[in-house]
Amino acid sequence: MMMQQTDEMTLLQEQKLKELLQYLTVHSPFYREMFASHQIDISAINTLADLAKIPTTSKEDLQQRNADFLCVPQQQVIEYTSTSGTLGGPVSIALTDKDLDRLALNEYNSFLSAETTPDDIYQLMLTLDRQFMAGMAYYLGLRKLGAGIIRLGPGVPSLQWETINRLKPTAIVAVPSFILKLIQYAKDNGIDVNASSVKKAICIGENVRNADFSLNVLGKKITDAWDIQLYSTYASTEMQTAFTECSEGRGGHYQPELMIAEILDDDENPVGPYTAGELTITTLGVEGMPLLRYKTGDICMYFDEPCACGRNSWRLSPILGRKKQMIKFKGTTLYPPALFDILNEREEIKEYVVEVYSNEVGLDEVLLYIVPSEQSVECDHRIRAYLQARLRVSPHIKYLSLEAIHKMQFPETVRKAVKFVDKRN
Repeated sequence: MMMQQTDEMTLLQEQKLKELLQYLTVHSPFYREMFASHQIDISAINTLADLAKIPTTSKEDLQQRNADFLCVPQQQVIEYTSTSGTLGGPVSIALTDKDLDRLALNEYNSFLSAETTPDDIYQLMLTLDRQFMAGMAYYLGLRKLGAGIIRLGPGVPSLQWETINRLKPTAIVAVPSFILKLIQYAKDNGIDVNASSVKKAICIGENVRNADFSLNVLGKKITDAWDIQLYSTYASTEMQTAFTECSEGRGGHYQPELMIAEILDDDENPVGPYTAGELTITTLGVEGMPLLRYKTGDICMYFDEPCACGRNSWRLSPILGRKKQMIKFKGTTLYPPALFDILNEREEIKEYVVEVYSNEVGLDEVLLYIVPSEQSVECDHRIRAYLQARLRVSPHIKYLSLEAIHKMQFPETVRKAVKFVDKRN
């Protein structure tokens, strides 16, 4: 079944899909070859349901054939961004001038969803360099909207608070676990977070909600200490489009004029609302490196009942996990986000990295690297008893210093903390 939306929007998407297929046939070495090898007659693809006749594209395709996805001459590329690859090195995504305008429109729509006005001032607590698309997207969207921008970059709580006090931003864009560090710094240094100018946060890179939209442990820890409105947003470099919450906090709003989204089961059939599947996207209006039925690897659900904010597009749930990161540990199925939630809940666990590896018979084993609040037998007992109670299985634990875990979380060239390491065969 196809997702519910207005007939007018479906017609617009179908028109844009036909334009995309013609464009790919002329300009994309990868898709031209795919159409030929699978004997796909693009003139027979007229409706959204017809999309199922086209094979999906994977991240491995994008990595192995990176240059064959480029649809424009090199001199038309204005910006090179990159995203992590599944097979080692990074994947490049090239953008034209038109793609940068589309990226700005995408984030303009996203900030409107998060009730942003030209009167807002945003402090950007993320990198705007190192080929990171998101930082640039937020900057371009805010500029299009006419809001104020403070490009401060990641980390350094002392500088973040000094700037908040001096320039009085109304909102921040940050990774939720870093917002907790800001709160801790404020507590340690006698700063009243609720007396600050900041009233909302766009949360990136980590879930702050459970699948039922209630705040998870991370979201609760932030809002218990700081009376700010949290807005989740989900995007990826490849899709150049975001799903951003409104103030109802009931999922990220779909932008159907910028992409066609499908949620597919293991057999690549579309699933209905409230059913977990893999988000698969077709970009609309992308010139440099458009993608057709690209499987993101992210497991999520969609919800199509009307939203109280008045928008009629369906909404995406928090990401439940990565398809390839599912862990089968002693008969229990786990996804890293759920494991992170459990680890975030305990005061005794200051920092962590989850490692998964294959044992001698090829089964998944879980090793937790943990920075404990104190090095004591009692603390160790509390951590182990808690994990046994919550997981019903006992993972292996190795205690590390804060310095050692930071080296694991931030290896060279990495932009955001690595919390999950997959060493399986």
